[in-house]
Amino acid sequence: MPDLDVAYVRSQFPALAQQVNGQPAIFLDAPGGTQVPQSVIAAMADYLKRSNSNCHGAFETSRRTDEILQQAHEAVADLLGCRAEEVVFGPNMTTLTFAISRAIGREIKAGDEIIVTNLDHDANVAPWRALEEQGAVIRVADIHPEDCTLDMEGLLGLLNERTKLVAVGLASNAVGSINDVAAITKAAHQAGALSYVDAVHYAPHGPIDVRQIGCDFLVCSAYKFFGPHVGALYGKAEHLERLQPYKVKPASEEIPDRWETGTQNHEGLAGTAAAVEYLADLGRRFGNPAEPATTATSSERRQLLLAGMGAIQRYERGLAGQLISGLLSIEGLRFYGIRDVGRLDQRVPTVSIRLDGHHPRAIAERLGGQGIFVWDGNYYALGMSERLGFEATGGMLRIGLAHYNTPGEVERVVAAVTAMAKAVRRPL
Repeated sequence: MPDLDVAYVRSQFPALAQQVNGQPAIFLDAPGGTQVPQSVIAAMADYLKRSNSNCHGAFETSRRTDEILQQAHEAVADLLGCRAEEVVFGPNMTTLTFAISRAIGREIKAGDEIIVTNLDHDANVAPWRALEEQGAVIRVADIHPEDCTLDMEGLLGLLNERTKLVAVGLASNAVGSINDVAAITKAAHQAGALSYVDAVHYAPHGPIDVRQIGCDFLVCSAYKFFGPHVGALYGKAEHLERLQPYKVKPASEEIPDRWETGTQNHEGLAGTAAAVEYLADLGRRFGNPAEPATTATSSERRQLLLAGMGAIQRYERGLAGQLISGLLSIEGLRFYGIRDVGRLDQRVPTVSIRLDGHHPRAIAERLGGQGIFVWDGNYYALGMSERLGFEATGGMLRIGLAHYNTPGEVERVVAAVTAMAKAVRRPL
């Protein structure tokens, strides 16, 4: 199969041409939001130039808006492996999750239990903790601190006849660990509970098939898979039809409209559809044409998306192995997450570290001055930061790769961190 051509990929992203203090910028901040290809920028600009209108009107720009919104639903449905009417858009993953949690909260009774994890972004924790006001009991599944993976046995042990929902991430936004969400969903269903999967961090790194996972809900964000700031939620039609959303009275009762509160970000949805097309184009250029469809009715674009995400996954695993090996060679560096390069299929290329004698913020600032963009703090993975004992001391430093990064960029960040490790260390 053809290798991903990173030179071609980088040519699609105008932001990558920036410099900082005379040095090329290295975007290792993808876990907080990826850069976008020119095709996404063009689609958003074209919408604003030609079709800027509210929907459902009896005139041309409104009709074009309706078409663009439908195209966005169909595009994300192909990305996730579901039907267009099962895709709900909103401002972001957090807002969508609060909307679903409030609707589920209508059915929650005192003593009902919800399981969350210490591995998750707080956007898949706080909305469920909010239901404590209605008497829900929140159970927290722990991690294995030695490799920052989910304690599956512990999570499954929390399931009982009172469990109503299990909220879990597909991949950790802090340390990259991938969870077996299909197994978790199966166990949740056997206990009579729903499953809610946060796929925000996984979405830019590998293929997703909600039918294969079997989950009831799955949420992601376009700005993490090379699009604009738009959230997208998959919900099984039976749940989207049964649950009662909080909405204005004139709004449609049809799905997905009944869940899309207020006027949507139309130019953002135009960009979201373009982001999906960009990923499909990678499949056309670099994917394995022999990769099978997930179902007999998979669309041609779904096939291309599976191929494109497969190409991304293969390329990023090579980069991740290089990054992890380089970081582990640095004296005084503490690495959090799966470090075994034989287990790259169990993680995405996001790592978190600490460096003895250096505050995470100071490292990020120094790297930023060299044009290397990384994150520091807890990245809203509050449970993880608290569990590892770092919340009071600045959290960790996060390095997140995307398919537009290069081996040369990995070498540069490893060299920069190595130089800091060798410098005079000051106590925290």
